[in-house]
Amino acid sequence: MFQIKNLNVKTGDRKLLNNINIEINENEIHVIMGPNGAGKSTLCKAILSHPSLEKNGTISFDNQDITNLKTDQIAKLGIYYIAQSPFPIEGVKNVELIRTALQEKGSPMDIFTFNKEYKKYCEELNIDKDFVHREVNVNMSGGEKKKNELLTMLFLKPKLIILDEIDSGLDVDAIKDVAKVLNNYRKNNSCAILIVTHQEMLLKLLNPTHVHLVMDKTIKKSSDASLSKEILEKGFNNF
Repeated sequence: MFQIKNLNVKTGDRKLLNNINIEINENEIHVIMGPNGAGKSTLCKAILSHPSLEKNGTISFDNQDITNLKTDQIAKLGIYYIAQSPFPIEGVKNVELIRTALQEKGSPMDIFTFNKEYKKYCEELNIDKDFVHREVNVNMSGGEKKKNELLTMLFLKPKLIILDEIDSGLDVDAIKDVAKVLNNYRKNNSCAILIVTHQEMLLKLLNPTHVHLVMDKTIKKSSDASLSKEILEKGFNNF
């Protein structure tokens, strides 16, 4: 489904990632863990072709080389990214953003179906039904922004979901809501998840299939969920 081979990333003369290799299959959840500044967020941005990053190596999705595609082209293929700090877009309402994105994806939705779906999704996310009429991530708390991004995700139905510290800014109840939505989505859709997190509760609720430790600009160790427990118990300095 998704594969990264020998990926190197830099900005200017500064090397950020070295020889990254990951393979993600359908229905898997891969967790990226590592100390601050290790390159976890950089990896997420590199997958989506952030313009500030230079990369070489190969990134493929559904047997297609996406290494040098633009961000919008990658998104249209079914890859969805929620950043650590979602950006506010003043003057654009969620309903406008979502319906335009569906149109661009080639999956337009009539207003009756849209209203029915967003009410259902708001209940799943435990958010007010007026969210869809608010400006995108404007005057929202950190937790509201993350749920707002998940609302869009549920409409677009991506095949690969990339989450950069989705738990940041969430309280205990919100973490449970997010985990429930992700688990239900994974159960009902053909997809995979790549998530950056160190949140013990979220890790337990999602039960990842694979864990990768990023240190010194590369993947130092990969294993099953037991690696996350080992990291949380011992810390990064013991690796």
